[in-house]
Amino acid sequence: MTENNNPLSVDEALRAILAQAKGPLAIEDAPLSQCFGRTLARDLLARRTQPPKPLSAMDGYALRAADRGPLRVIGESAAGRGFDGVCGPGEAVRIFTGAPLPQGADTVLVQEEARRDGDAVEAMAPVGQGRNVRLAGIDFREGETILAKGRRLSPADVALAASADHASLPLASKPRIAVLATGDELVAPGAERGPDQIVASNSWSVLGLILAAGGEAIDLGATSDRLDEIEAAIGRARAAGVDVLVTIGGASVGDRDLVRGALAREGMDLNFWRVNMKPGKPLIHGHIGPMTVLGLPGNPVSATVCGEIFLKPLIRALSGDPLAGADRCEPATAGAALPKGGPRQEFLRATLALDEEGRIVATAQPDQDSSLHRVLSQSQALIVRPAGAPAGVAGDKVSILRLTL
Repeated sequence: MTENNNPLSVDEALRAILAQAKGPLAIEDAPLSQCFGRTLARDLLARRTQPPKPLSAMDGYALRAADRGPLRVIGESAAGRGFDGVCGPGEAVRIFTGAPLPQGADTVLVQEEARRDGDAVEAMAPVGQGRNVRLAGIDFREGETILAKGRRLSPADVALAASADHASLPLASKPRIAVLATGDELVAPGAERGPDQIVASNSWSVLGLILAAGGEAIDLGATSDRLDEIEAAIGRARAAGVDVLVTIGGASVGDRDLVRGALAREGMDLNFWRVNMKPGKPLIHGHIGPMTVLGLPGNPVSATVCGEIFLKPLIRALSGDPLAGADRCEPATAGAALPKGGPRQEFLRATLALDEEGRIVATAQPDQDSSLHRVLSQSQALIVRPAGAPAGVAGDKVSILRLTL
């Protein structure tokens, strides 16, 4: 794709990124312990019926609903150790929750409604047929699709797969994402700093976003503002065969912003490099061969916001998630006045609370400077405002994007 010299809207940029992200990249079979938060690569079919036979939903007595009068208790059925005989007319079987319903019985009298005297039991309330019985297959049946391809697996999903007799699952391989920070001013945490240097911190939020989205994160560290060093780092990413290279910083138009030039010298096919958003206007997207390139701005908040909006969906798309580009915003109420919006779509850091009626209240942080780590750390969401939004007051309806793992 040729370069677009005009800034794209956020929606246009996301669509352009996802249009070139085809997933899953590969499929691997993984044990259940490694499946949480991963993406299912094929439809999953049940290997058994659950429950395999009628079970009791309560502690009590299995019997025939048509029987009247005192019944003779002839045995016991417990979970994992059912009653082998037949429950005939005038008979009952002591039964416990999860135990198989004996042959011949069609209902369970709960023990709170039973009167027991030795080997005799009598119902103290009417007994309806099928009461307190879990029929065979009410959860799922053998051969039935229980989880669809592209589903991001929750703990409940993994438990469902286990109950359907799967010890491992076909998963989308984790996209391998390399992260490269640039800037003469950067030094690693704990390292000795010069008088004009700062601690490199942006990579840590981006690496965390990658892990949260289901990717494999590879830290390339930081380079100085030298073209040859940046090119060498790009070469290391290509040699490692990563799926995505994320650069941080150097994406703007200043004399020291060398990343775009280094990427071009390495053969990048540029898709776009500016998005009409605040924070985060300078954003690079392109490809070097099969490797996707996403260049994030260097300001801490800009890098994190762009990572949240563009990098997370990219990783999920590469994992085969059909909902990767779905709108993740939700409605809320403004907790404080909002200024008139500027010419770009804005993402304001905000705290969340619940009002007396249980509605979400989002309050924009008073200082929205894009260099403030602490303000970002103290925020739970972004208030999303369209370009040119009118000034707002407390109580107005707003749209928010939660900052979640």
